[in-house]
Amino acid sequence: MPEIWLNYGINDVVLDVQAENFDEKISNNGPILEDTKLVEKLVSLDITKPLELVISNYSNNVQRVLTKLFEICEEKSVSKPKIFAQKRIIDLIKSYNPEDSVISEFEENSLENSNLVFIGEMEFNGMFGFETISTRLLKQFGGENMLEAFSKRNGDLPCPGKEVSSIEVAKKFTDSFDISSIEIIGNTDGLVDLEIGHPSKTMSISRSFRNSALKQIEKHKSFIVSTGKDSSNDSFSKSLNSIWNIYSSVKNDGLVILLAECKIGIGSNAIQHYIDNRITVERIKNATKYVDGMEDLLYLHEIQKKFHIGLVSILPDFYMKKFDIKLLDGIKKSLEYILKIHGPNQKIKVVEDAARVILEGKN
Repeated sequence: MPEIWLNYGINDVVLDVQAENFDEKISNNGPILEDTKLVEKLVSLDITKPLELVISNYSNNVQRVLTKLFEICEEKSVSKPKIFAQKRIIDLIKSYNPEDSVISEFEENSLENSNLVFIGEMEFNGMFGFETISTRLLKQFGGENMLEAFSKRNGDLPCPGKEVSSIEVAKKFTDSFDISSIEIIGNTDGLVDLEIGHPSKTMSISRSFRNSALKQIEKHKSFIVSTGKDSSNDSFSKSLNSIWNIYSSVKNDGLVILLAECKIGIGSNAIQHYIDNRITVERIKNATKYVDGMEDLLYLHEIQKKFHIGLVSILPDFYMKKFDIKLLDGIKKSLEYILKIHGPNQKIKVVEDAARVILEGKN
């Protein structure tokens, strides 16, 4: 009996699946960046300036970069840079960094400070193709430009890992600011590479990210999917990216079970508005005003015409009924549900790190 550990929130849970029901486990594995190479890249950052590091999204790979930066500062007898982040992750960051580190909430409402250095790990995104520092900054500071990005989307289905017009809106937005970034790409094993420079330039590492993450497989009917890290499943809207990354490999009338704790809830105004009956999918398609996350609501509506979705989460069942998503009580129940729907002999593919994998189904 294969024993597979999958991420769920800050913990891992075990999937005990009989050999006759197990097809394969899919991960994004590969060589990681050695410490010497990492240091070589980081020394190009001018740490003699009063840098202010802003954590765009927090992960083990982001922490590895912070740790090495602090080591470099100590070796050169330079003060550690200040760290800024969203309030909800400050305690987590403090727990993994030296006590004398200055870690505060990021409260600036503009990008005029040239000392800002944004650090983030790249992921895939249904509308932009890639979730980069530039796309995160556009969402946070350039909300008035998001309607343009939405209108440039490549149809009503997600396009993760593809070069699409929407991301040019993010690039154009950040082009006008004198800021820096450290763009990280990783896989299941750790940090693969990083790029330092202006956010509109560091996104070029996306091609390398896609090449390392792309897997071509025969289309399949049953999947159990983990996002791979808690920062990719802390909200419902964030966790949906893992479904966008694999949807083209799912057979018609298939079933995908997603493990996503969603500890901070829905995470999207548009999805919450839909739950509250304040917005419809038809209105979204021709929207004249952008509401955060409406592209995900549109993609979810279209994808469910093709296959079914189940969810292991702490979210209320009432929410999931609005989307015709089956809420399941634990990973064991997920396995039982798949075998109930598709038969006791069904083979199941397990995706270990769906936030950093792109699955393309062969016809």
